[in-house]
Amino acid sequence: MKQSIDGKVYNTETAKKLAHYWNGLGASDFGNLSEDLYITKKGSAFLAGEGGARSCYSKIVGQNCWSGGEGIRPLLTNEEIIEWCERTGNDQALEEHFPELIEEA
Repeated sequence: MKQSIDGKVYNTETAKKLAHYWNGLGASDFGNLSEDLYITKKGSAFLAGEGGARSCYSKIVGQNCWSGGEGIRPLLTNEEIIEWCERTGNDQALEEHFPELIEEA
């Protein structure tokens, strides 16, 4: 998947995949969500995902009608990276690839 956002190109084929999340719901479920965390060669983190009609990847297909979809969402701040890793149980990816963002309690 490749998408241009705010003058930057995010490409899953040239970026490094760091982590995966799937909420366990089937492909036909409106709440289905699957995302992969990537980092570009220049160090920009982003999510590439797909989901059902009630996910953040949904698309309008008519008046008051939604469908599942796919897309790319840049993670612009360190807080967004931390929040996604913690929310999805990808603490290991956070420790391995972004050690500068976390500290010992």
